Amino acid sequence: MSSDPSNETLVAQLNKALGLEMRAEVMYAHYAAYVKGINRLHLKPYFEAEATESFNHASMVRNAINQLGGEAVTVRDETPILHTSDYQVILQEVLKTERLAAETYHGILELVTDNEELHDILEQIYFAEVRSVEELTQLI
Repeated sequence: MSSDPSNETLVAQLNKALGLEMRAEVMYAHYAAYVKGINRLHLKPYFEAEATESFNHASMVRNAINQLGGEAVTVRDETPILHTSDYQVILQEVLKTERLAAETYHGILELVTDNEELHDILEQIYFAEVRSVEELTQLI
């Protein structure tokens, strides 16, 4: 199925978001495994839940791309994931990722003007990203 030319920009931006979600899933799983010390008690389950959320967001975005007739990317965003067990550095890295995701979804929402169902799905993801930014800001 070929993509509708009017959806090309939207599909490209959704693919950017999909790549970010796949990267976030790997990042959160990695940090859940490597966070150390007393902070591990609350950060490991938090990171595991965020990895699951990223997987679910990726699934919703992938389905949207398919519904629009586009082809979903199959590789994550190329931004390196910093390896560390320092929870302060981890939280800063995670915050950067969540801010970028929120900005990306905000921009995508501006492109979805004639599909209320898709807008609602993407708006839910956007709000989840904003909540993550708020939570992380409080943790730091």
